[in-house]
Amino acid sequence: MSDGRKVGFIGIGMMGHGLAKSVQRAGYRINFLVHPGNQPVDDLIDGGAEGLASAADIARASDVVFIVVTGSPEVENVVFSAGGLLEGLGAGKLVIDCSTALPESTMKVAAAIVEKGARYIDAPMTRTPMEAEEGRVNVMVGAEDADFAAAEPLLNAIAENIYRAGGVSTGHQMKLLHNFVALTNAVVLTEAVVCAQKGGVDIETLSEVLQTGGGDSTILRRVRPYLEQDDVSAFRFSISNACKDMGYYVGMAAAAKVPSGVAAAAHQTYVLAEAQGQGANPVPKMIDFIGKLADVKPS
Repeated sequence: MSDGRKVGFIGIGMMGHGLAKSVQRAGYRINFLVHPGNQPVDDLIDGGAEGLASAADIARASDVVFIVVTGSPEVENVVFSAGGLLEGLGAGKLVIDCSTALPESTMKVAAAIVEKGARYIDAPMTRTPMEAEEGRVNVMVGAEDADFAAAEPLLNAIAENIYRAGGVSTGHQMKLLHNFVALTNAVVLTEAVVCAQKGGVDIETLSEVLQTGGGDSTILRRVRPYLEQDDVSAFRFSISNACKDMGYYVGMAAAAKVPSGVAAAAHQTYVLAEAQGQGANPVPKMIDFIGKLADVKPS
């Protein structure tokens, strides 16, 4: 149920569109930044949403602003550029940053927003665009208690599970930890599948053995439709985004002086794929890329 606040969205991409739809479905009036990277917005407009020309306009027109963009450079551009969010923010407004970001950038952005008298929480997500459309993402929140309380009704509109990670930036840290585990798992699975293909092992049987044994994982279950039916719909996360997130994790681990040899190796696999033109492809297609390097003949 809406509490009457006006909500703005910056980033109506695959995840942002679903979040906006879920907030609108909860009864909130929304507006969004007009941008060529947006998904189709006719359904949002039909529900009463208005497109605005700048992030500053979004901030002026909204009590709460969601940022749903790719990474730290995009967030900083939204916040600090001419016509950016800071120009329209004022006392009491709330920014909910759902991007995947470097923690040091998060602290810089949060400090600038708080200096304007506004509130900031980092609230990155897991799950897929399908769950975003259904209001069932998982959200990891870095926030002070009062700011979390202000955001909670809106988080309830988009999320099935809400996890408190700690203070500001810990939500983004948690997201990088999650993606390190998940995306490294995807590289491990890719290499295992290619090795199985090269040796003539039946892939459906391999999938069954993994899923009923110690190799089971959410990543396996999302990759299986591609292995068995050439269907990427369960795992549309791009190789380019995977490369970016793994790089962020390696940077975070280095700053914390934590060994990250496994992460660095997985990251380099994504770097190689992106450098050879695979960036726009979904992560399951890493299997084709590594298979080509291994001279696996297409089935």
